[in-house]
Amino acid sequence: MNERRPEESLKIENIVASAKVTDFLDLPSLASQLKDAEYNKKRFPGVVLRMQDPKIAALVFGSGKVVLTGAKSIDSLNKGLQILGDQLRALQIDISEELSYKIQNIVTSADLGTPINLNKIAVGFNLDKIEYEPEQFPGLVYRLDDPKVVVLLFGSGKLIITGGKQPEDAKRAVQRILSELSNLGLI
Repeated sequence: MNERRPEESLKIENIVASAKVTDFLDLPSLASQLKDAEYNKKRFPGVVLRMQDPKIAALVFGSGKVVLTGAKSIDSLNKGLQILGDQLRALQIDISEELSYKIQNIVTSADLGTPINLNKIAVGFNLDKIEYEPEQFPGLVYRLDDPKVVVLLFGSGKLIITGGKQPEDAKRAVQRILSELSNLGLI
C-alpha cells in the first residue's frame, strides 16, 4: 500500500506578495496601453492585470505599489513580477531591473489521510488557540504561534494553512499538528 505522509500532500494554493516598483504610475494611461488591463476607478482603485503563464493577477496602484496574487509557487511569483516589470519598462516607465517583493500570505492545503474527530480535538487542544463552532463553520480554527499561521482542520482530515510567510511554514504546521494529535491519541 502506497501511503503518503501528510507533509507530502502539501500544495500551495495561493501566494500573495507586495512590491514597490516605482513612486508613481498614471493608471488611466497604463490601462489604455497594456493589453488585458482592467481599470474601473469606481469599482477598484487600481489596474488589474491578469497573466496567463503563470496564472497570476497583478493589482497595480498609482502609488507604484503592486500586489501579486494567485501564484502557486515562488518560481511563478518571481516570473510574474519579472513579466510585470518588463511590461512597464516597455512603456518607458523607469522600473528597476531587480524588483523584489515581500510575501504577505501563503495559503497551503494538506491532507492528514484520515478522518479526524473535531469535537475531541476541540477538547484536547489549548482552548485559547482554537475556535470551533460547527453551527457557524464546519472546520476547527487553530492559531499557531510557531510558525505563526492559522490552520483550518476539517473532519475529513483535510487542512488549510494560511498566514505563512515561507513555504516551510506549512510543513512545520502540519508536523506540529500531527505531533499534537498523536500525543493526544487522536490519530
